[in-house]
Amino acid sequence: MKWILLASDYMIPLTILYIVGFAVLMRRPVYDDFVEGAKEGASTVFGILPTLVGLMVGVGALRASGFLDAVTRVLGPIAGWIGFPTALLPVALVRLFSSSAATGLVLDIFRQYGPDSELGMITSVMMSCTETVFYTMSVYFMTAGVRKTRYTLAGALLAAATGIAASVLIVRWA
Repeated sequence: MKWILLASDYMIPLTILYIVGFAVLMRRPVYDDFVEGAKEGASTVFGILPTLVGLMVGVGALRASGFLDAVTRVLGPIAGWIGFPTALLPVALVRLFSSSAATGLVLDIFRQYGPDSELGMITSVMMSCTETVFYTMSVYFMTAGVRKTRYTLAGALLAAATGIAASVLIVRWA
């Protein structure tokens, strides 16, 4: 286990050293390439900023308005019937939109039930095997200029549902 910790300490510096060393060997202008990449990255950030702000405001409004609590009350009986913990419904729903907002809900679960509890472990696995579907689709499709998404949303929601179900099964059967 100690070798993993040691490797993780040196991974980023070694990667940077490798990139710079390779660029020098290829006789590339390292600093100029870095500046050009930073410019492209900044333009991408400015391009997706309105979408990012809109999603964050929307998730904040849903959380503050009590809408998530209402949805949990409506979907709670169905979730309980299929064996999904109702306390995790808000996390599963918010995770589709925002990872940082879902992380806030995860911390609430950890405070209330503990990180080593069944709910804490299901939440941890669920966060690691699901994606922020709507955020990812809006940012990447907007950046790439994609207008017709075909079956992307259906496939992404199916993958998220599968990840959520797998998180419950993995924790309960492991």
